[in-house]
Amino acid sequence: MSAPERIPPRSVTTADLLAHGELTVRGRIREASNAALFCTVAYEGQEASCVYKPVAGERPLWDFPDGTLAGREVAAYEVSEATGWQLVPPTVLRDGPYGEGMCQLWIDVVPGAELLALVEDEEPGPGWKAIGLAEVGEGRTALLVHADDERLRRLAVLDAVINNADRKGGHLLPAEGGRLYGIDHGVTFNVDDKLRTLLWGWAGEPLTDEAVRVLRTLKETLEDGGALAGRLAGLITPAEIDATRARVDTLLASGRHPEPGGEWPAIPWPPV
Repeated sequence: MSAPERIPPRSVTTADLLAHGELTVRGRIREASNAALFCTVAYEGQEASCVYKPVAGERPLWDFPDGTLAGREVAAYEVSEATGWQLVPPTVLRDGPYGEGMCQLWIDVVPGAELLALVEDEEPGPGWKAIGLAEVGEGRTALLVHADDERLRRLAVLDAVINNADRKGGHLLPAEGGRLYGIDHGVTFNVDDKLRTLLWGWAGEPLTDEAVRVLRTLKETLEDGGALAGRLAGLITPAEIDATRARVDTLLASGRHPEPGGEWPAIPWPPV
């Protein structure tokens, strides 16, 4: 379900278009577990495709009792922007046909990008990182691997910061120009460790110098009175902001990608 995407010129920013444009619902994204509507948004002669997820269509989650999925989606975008990596499509919180909700720019996927694979070998080949064994039927297993891709590695760092509990393969969107986006960030920012992801290939490995620089910047802007802390206020709770600061501090102190813990399933199900 896609329509030609027309990105607004510089005179109208994408954020302005998403926040102030007229939303027209074109259909429902049925595979989504919560209400997700495919829309167009028009503003001052510009138009683009987008996804609108109204708060009214959210299912309550016992382990995410505070805030909303929509608020956390926007918070994930704000953190992504603060890293400078722009790994999350432009996302705003706004009113719409079914009340307040998240509105995110639609990303058309470029086919042919291999980010995940199942291999029969015990070790990943060159250019791949091991995730773990997966059942493939009839009592057989195969090794699930992801690409040894710098874009994925950046996303793994972002997920560690926002405590993403649901990084599936279907949430990875290769786009034009070699860009890669991550979507569906409604179950993030929990105060408890809930990191569940397919991007475990760098677990325990040293962070890149770039990642360390980015984390230091995040630490500064997350301080009381910092720009990012101000943008997150109202989207997630003060306790969740404090937990985000603590995760950044932990990553900087260890200097390494996190490893799976024993109290929470490390890989989301289904993984794709």
